Amino acid sequence: MSSLHLLSGGAAQGLVSQVQSRFYSEAGRAIEAAYGAVGLMRDKFLAGNPCDVIILTQAQIDDLTHAGLVLSDSARPLGIVKTGVAVKTGEAHPRVDSPEALKAALLAATGIYFPDSVKSTAGIHFMSLLKKLGIDAQVASRLRTFPNGATAMRELAQARQTGLIGCTQVTEILFAPGVDLVARLPAELELATVYTAAVCTQSEQPQAATMLIDLLASPQALPLRRSAGFE
Repeated sequence: MSSLHLLSGGAAQGLVSQVQSRFYSEAGRAIEAAYGAVGLMRDKFLAGNPCDVIILTQAQIDDLTHAGLVLSDSARPLGIVKTGVAVKTGEAHPRVDSPEALKAALLAATGIYFPDSVKSTAGIHFMSLLKKLGIDAQVASRLRTFPNGATAMRELAQARQTGLIGCTQVTEILFAPGVDLVARLPAELELATVYTAAVCTQSEQPQAATMLIDLLASPQALPLRRSAGFE
């Protein structure tokens, strides 16, 4: 039996990984997934990559629905994902509970790890945050960007240097071994993104695709979504 193809923003990787075995036992299919910056996943979908289920921001799913590329009655929100600050496991947690404290922590960091500032939701927001804090030029030489948040956190965990800081979506921080979530961004600088799953119009197995979305979005899966960082 063929695998179910999933294209997803990296924010949902931890959640999907928690239901894969159950989905296999109930649907008899493995999940063949690609995760990354939402802009890149949207581009892959539009380029014709195989896709049964797609998980992107609510706004992106709305656009695809209007274009007739996902089934209009299939879209289900998974929850809100916020953006947070990370450090390597075992290192001191800086204060980041106000814009001033976050600014000080970023200025003190020896390196700053975050995802793509063009195609990733968190990366775009983080660059605008640096400009809003007025420190984009001061920290430019210490910025370390990666294709997605998962890669940024993995590289942060493996870096030998101390005093590093990372910023990406909370779901990606929680899913990454070797890094700790310090806190969510302060309310004044917050980014809260609704992620939504939908069945692709091109899907050859829409029933199985719907089963996966039901597993992810059902009330019974609320504890899984909470543990994965969805609110």
